[in-house]
Amino acid sequence: MPIPARFRRARLVRCLAVGATLASVAINAAEEKRNYRYSDAHLHSVDFFQQGEDLSQLLSAMDAAGVDHAMISGMSLMKKWQEDEPKRPDTYAGDDAAVYWFSATDAYLAAALNALDPAQRQRMHPFLSGFNPTDKNADLHLQKMITLHPGLWRGIGEIITRHDDLTALTEGEVPRANSEAMFRVYAFAEKHKLPVQLHSNITSKRERNPLYVKELEDALSEFREVRFIWAHAGTSKTLHRFQGKMDFLLPEVTRLLSEHSNLSIDLSWTVLETYLLDAEGKPDPDWLALVDRYPTRFMIGSDLLGRYAKLNEKLHSFDVFLNALPADTARKVARDNFLALLPREGARPLPE
Repeated sequence: MPIPARFRRARLVRCLAVGATLASVAINAAEEKRNYRYSDAHLHSVDFFQQGEDLSQLLSAMDAAGVDHAMISGMSLMKKWQEDEPKRPDTYAGDDAAVYWFSATDAYLAAALNALDPAQRQRMHPFLSGFNPTDKNADLHLQKMITLHPGLWRGIGEIITRHDDLTALTEGEVPRANSEAMFRVYAFAEKHKLPVQLHSNITSKRERNPLYVKELEDALSEFREVRFIWAHAGTSKTLHRFQGKMDFLLPEVTRLLSEHSNLSIDLSWTVLETYLLDAEGKPDPDWLALVDRYPTRFMIGSDLLGRYAKLNEKLHSFDVFLNALPADTARKVARDNFLALLPREGARPLPE
């Protein structure tokens, strides 16, 4: 029996509508394909033996990975190769030998940066890190370095305070984010309008609560004009090995962001692997909601240690999370938020 003309017309309209919908989805999908430009907000020019590749290799890696800018610091700690070990350890955790504070790391970094041409240096944003955070003389080192290299330094960090096994291996007192020595460092940062990148674990390996968060909070409250970047949101690989996923982390980060406008969060790899993505590699909706709620307060970094071959892999591993955010927010997290924290010019000595 032939199909009446009115039904043939209705079927055609439905087919056209479905086709239009599929075409719209395809167009939107194409529009959603994003090619991010990055700022690497956490990068070290050397490892725990003060060894690293030439910065020209970093620039090549940045070009290949779509990285326009990079925070770069030395490494404030040096791993000792002690007398009774026939082989040099390969990491700070390679044996039981101590690590110690190493101030020359800033001089090494300054020399490497000064070897670049001015256009290359503009892409690098060096942070001072070569001081002992338990020493109330630390601010003298900072002053000396900006006197020797006026206009070079754009921030302070990564300052390593609470850091589980690394802290246990470090000679001397345990560094705390709220010590008198660190308060002198923050006062220096405030005077020179320098951001501070701080590694301060939220807890210890044994305590399933935010044991050390008050140390960070004291610094945030006392120095409200200082822009703090909390490295790895207070997490570490060792913490996750002992604690797994810490249920209290997201509520604490949420609370701290709401109460302290001078806090930004570095989402570097330990946060990505355990919190931002689930076991199937899908973005966590609660972390997506938090980042979208505070779109200017998050940034990402590679946390590489003087070797740059994995820069592309490290940063683009965030793409799946960024793709689930609104495009404007994703662009800020990938590139713009870190740059917004930097002073317009590098630090220079101030008149007495």
